[in-house]
Amino acid sequence: MELIELDRVTRSFTVRTKAGRWRRERRQVRAVDDLSFTVRAGECVGYLGPNGAGKSTTIKMLTGILVPSSGRLRVAGVDPARERVALARRIGVVFGHRTTLWWDLPLRDSFELVRRLYRIPPARYAANLARCVELLSLGDLLDTPVRQLSLGQRMRGDLAAALLHDPRVLYLDEPTIGLDVVSKNRVREFLREVNAAGTTVLLTTHDLTDIEQLCDRVMVIDHGRVVYDGDLPGLHLAGRSERTLVVDLVEEQPPIDLPGVRVVRTEGSRQYLAFPAEQSAAPLVAAVAERFPLRDLSVREPAIEDVIARMYARVPIG
Repeated sequence: MELIELDRVTRSFTVRTKAGRWRRERRQVRAVDDLSFTVRAGECVGYLGPNGAGKSTTIKMLTGILVPSSGRLRVAGVDPARERVALARRIGVVFGHRTTLWWDLPLRDSFELVRRLYRIPPARYAANLARCVELLSLGDLLDTPVRQLSLGQRMRGDLAAALLHDPRVLYLDEPTIGLDVVSKNRVREFLREVNAAGTTVLLTTHDLTDIEQLCDRVMVIDHGRVVYDGDLPGLHLAGRSERTLVVDLVEEQPPIDLPGVRVVRTEGSRQYLAFPAEQSAAPLVAAVAERFPLRDLSVREPAIEDVIARMYARVPIG
């Protein structure tokens, strides 16, 4: 069944611009423009786009914070703008750049306030809390005030708080922003567990590794419209995106010449080799290692802005 439904949804804002020394003109700007898509129960969907594309506006409409200017919108069977209380019991929200926890209270007390806010039955709350504490390794942090938690610890606390009432849909906005590698991996593992258990996830992020590890489906939005809806390999093909192999050689060498590889630039003994993002890096790494002694190497993922820019360069939109 479709858990999220948008049918020709538009959201406009009035913007005042300077028109002379004393006058201001009003104009309408469409942050979301005739947007239609559905998300089925149990899906984990990456919702991508450059800054200003309309992602945050979409999420705010899906959570009932904003009302669409036109069109039809349903989440878990309710109209978000008209049935906010009913909707709140069916969704969870995590924003990577802000917290829903109480700053000066121990983590345990923040969770208890969530229980009271959502009126979660004691047995259900105890079971959900125990599960989240175990999966997110929060046992040693329950008596620590939120203000004393690291960013990664706070993010794990926010994820737990968002799931204590068993939401059917979980909205995630940059859930791994600013986290170290260990914290990112722990958050991703937890989200895989949550999605596998049946929770529908809509994820907005600029980190393509989040998408690769969590999502089977990707939607790209730009100028308020969906410009791509499919899997990640298809997105890379549509955008002709490239990953970059950064090679540190023992000695300076001429630009490495390999089939299907483009030398972006060289910096002494370091070379930057671009290759199609949908291809595995393993054969390229093996070929370079066979021909040259190496000090180090790493793979850089393409930025989503670059992928979309390539899509627009290839296929005019409008």
